[in-house]
Amino acid sequence: MIRKESSDGIGYSVVDLNGVSHVYASAVPRTGGTFEEQAHDALRTIEAVMHEEGTHGSIVQQAVFLQDSAKVGDCRRIMQEFYGNQMPATTYIWQPPCCGKALSVEALGVGSGGEDVAIRRVSDRLVVTRHGGVSWIHCGHVVPEPSAVGVYRRSMSAFRRMAELLATQGIGFEQVIRTWLYLGDIVGMEGSTQRYKELNRARTDFYRDIRFAEGRTAPGFRGTVYPASTGIGTDNHDIVMSCIALSAEPDRVQLMPLENPQQTSAFEYSARYSPQSPKFCRAMALTSGPCSTIFVSGTASITDSETRWVGDVERQTHQTLDNIEALISERNFRQYGWAGWGATLEDLALARVYIKNQDDFAKTRAACESRFGEVPTIYAVADVCRPELLVEIEGIAFSARCVR
Repeated sequence: MIRKESSDGIGYSVVDLNGVSHVYASAVPRTGGTFEEQAHDALRTIEAVMHEEGTHGSIVQQAVFLQDSAKVGDCRRIMQEFYGNQMPATTYIWQPPCCGKALSVEALGVGSGGEDVAIRRVSDRLVVTRHGGVSWIHCGHVVPEPSAVGVYRRSMSAFRRMAELLATQGIGFEQVIRTWLYLGDIVGMEGSTQRYKELNRARTDFYRDIRFAEGRTAPGFRGTVYPASTGIGTDNHDIVMSCIALSAEPDRVQLMPLENPQQTSAFEYSARYSPQSPKFCRAMALTSGPCSTIFVSGTASITDSETRWVGDVERQTHQTLDNIEALISERNFRQYGWAGWGATLEDLALARVYIKNQDDFAKTRAACESRFGEVPTIYAVADVCRPELLVEIEGIAFSARCVR
């Protein structure tokens, strides 16, 4: 089952996956002070939760949201000093926390008390966790080669470097199930086109000959497969990527890319939105034993392929949550032949909410909390991929069959 707790500065969920505890935590500093003081406060808060839940020393993935991009170097030093040889795969994201603090932190800890759990820390950008015959490869903070110029070339360079990093562990890019693409000035112009469209062009070209999840999808599935993904803006002018890949023994895992019955699939958008459509699925579900994990892509107030409720952040937030609700629902899973694996908003274990305007924070948070309650949530200021979109939400959910 999912057990959730929240208090001042911290929220966390504990999920038992086939006998292994997964702790999803989000934290903001509870005090002011210097950047270093705030960073240590957030890290100690997460450390206390992990210790209490038996996952101390077992954080494998971490995302750090920064108010000031100039603090990346200081933040990396603080993280390395704090974690030492237990450094998680960490991505530094230039998105100001809506709470006004210097940073906020999201972390995943995996229970290491049993003999069946092994964690291999390759670097601060790559950590591999193995349990139950399944390896999870967490890849963080991939940036382009310094010599690459322009969004297209820098995106292609970052994709190639991510593939090279995975290859050091014998993992092909076709094993990627979830990506995050952080692009500065995402709706800005580059020459005669939009920067996000150039990212989509690069993603299309890089993915062209990759056959994602081949041999891993449910019997009879003949649909299109791409990783779940979030493409979101940042405060700087560059691109950073991260991903999760999966390697498993035969018959250990089945994958199902999910599409939303209320939305046109992103990869089928017309050229009106982008000459090369965004190549991602709305969610990636995977089953292992009696449990199902659902990675929900970045989702916004779009039905069919049109933006809804322009100018109204509350209605956009509720429409976005309606979309996620429909996407992960039992009704949608039944359409894929996966009866019994559906979930609800209450089955979210973690969420991120990207808000275009800081002034909309209170309304957006109230709408989210009214729908999914005490889910550990990061709220960050970030531009969304269409100028009229005011909010985007992503998350991780677990099937009702798993959490009962």
